[in-house]
Amino acid sequence: MNPIKKLASQTAVYGVSSILGRFLNYLLVPLYTRFFLPEEYGVVSEFYAYTGFFFVLLTFGMETGFFRFTKDERFTKVYSSILQFLFIANILFVGLVFVFSETFAKLLHYEGFEHYFIWFAIILACDSMGSLPFAKLRQEERAKRFAFVKLTEIGVNITLNIVFMYLLKLAQNQPVPYFDPSIGVGYVFVANLISSVVKLLLLSDKLVPVIDGFEYHFFKVALRYSAPIIIIGFAGIINEMLDRMLLKYLLPGTNQQNLHELGIYSACYKISIVMSLFIQAFRFAAEPFFFAQSKNENARQLYADVMKWFTLFCSGIFIVVVVFLDVFGLFVGDVFRSGLSIVPVLLLANMFLGIYVNLSIWYKLTDKTLLGAMVSIAGAFITIVLLYWWIPLFGYIGAAWATLLCYGFMAFASFFLGRKYYPVPYSLPQLAYYLGLCCLVWIATIFIPFGNGSTALLGKVVLLLSSLALLILPDRHKLLLLTKKIK
Repeated sequence: MNPIKKLASQTAVYGVSSILGRFLNYLLVPLYTRFFLPEEYGVVSEFYAYTGFFFVLLTFGMETGFFRFTKDERFTKVYSSILQFLFIANILFVGLVFVFSETFAKLLHYEGFEHYFIWFAIILACDSMGSLPFAKLRQEERAKRFAFVKLTEIGVNITLNIVFMYLLKLAQNQPVPYFDPSIGVGYVFVANLISSVVKLLLLSDKLVPVIDGFEYHFFKVALRYSAPIIIIGFAGIINEMLDRMLLKYLLPGTNQQNLHELGIYSACYKISIVMSLFIQAFRFAAEPFFFAQSKNENARQLYADVMKWFTLFCSGIFIVVVVFLDVFGLFVGDVFRSGLSIVPVLLLANMFLGIYVNLSIWYKLTDKTLLGAMVSIAGAFITIVLLYWWIPLFGYIGAAWATLLCYGFMAFASFFLGRKYYPVPYSLPQLAYYLGLCCLVWIATIFIPFGNGSTALLGKVVLLLSSLALLILPDRHKLLLLTKKIK
């Protein structure tokens, strides 16, 4: 099978679970932003920001280590050794959170809601334990089962969210048996907890090796390889989530006012997830694909081709969303739409993140994960400095621009390091053309007076079609050739 076709096929199947699945989750945003006040939605956003950090810690970068060593003939118990380690680490984590839940609640100003922290500890443990079975399915190229489990988990979560929101609405007028309306937004977390447990039950056959033998020599080698991945992961979460953690504390208003702003920012951030959905699906397929193709004599040219098509596709997503931003803005409630101006910034930031994902093969294939970690650490440093500087001055707009500058820096730094340690013949003029066109379209949407009604619609359709035509024009012949190969 043509390698590009194989990657596209795998990305499409993973996309069913990640893009379609997360899109279904994304449809909960209109429900939340019409049911909860911005400050209530801000609570949900803050908790999920914290979970990102702990998920990185609790998986210990072992997923990438699994892909790296799973075919190494020196080690026979790669999977079971990692699984046992994750099981012990997560049990200890849940126990610690249970013991110190009151302390955490006081530190974060959630007195009386200690149960939120216990629920989230269990959610994190389930997700961490499920990460390795999912990696195993990816390594075995069992994308359909991967998609089934993911979609089932998401389906349970969405169904429970709808049921709980209905019961909360009903409880405003009459008592509902066995239902406590004082939990409020906590029911969002309860739905997640139940769906995470269901996921583990569906992966139970992949958890059986937790009782198999433990290979200590392998574990030392894998931990040495994966430790920098933890640093990279932490840095990545700082870049992705720290803004939502700090807005509550760095904005000049009261705690309630800051949660209000956090809710608006988080809701509009969800619109930019249209880009990150594709990137996540690509990421699931690309990591095992890149490792599998590394021995191919044409591997480097293949990586360059993947980068080109990836950037072209992301540019198309950017153009569609930016031109019809007012339409995409309907997904959030009226009070949340004041933050729509950050969406193009975050879309472009996510595109640079996807480019960085492509570029990161240089340190993964050359085992220079520590050097790769330095790029992520530098990016995290930029994020922290800019957030502390810009949030008090510009509010959540400053947070969005900090994200863009961070990911832009990481992409450029990774490119120049990759040229030294693992040169890939990326077509810089083409990549610059795609990014430049995106910026021009963004500027056009700001300064062109589209008017209202049918005139505005016609003007935007013309801008969209002409922009997409310009996007594919330089590669139209190669696109036709690639389409024939895939067929």
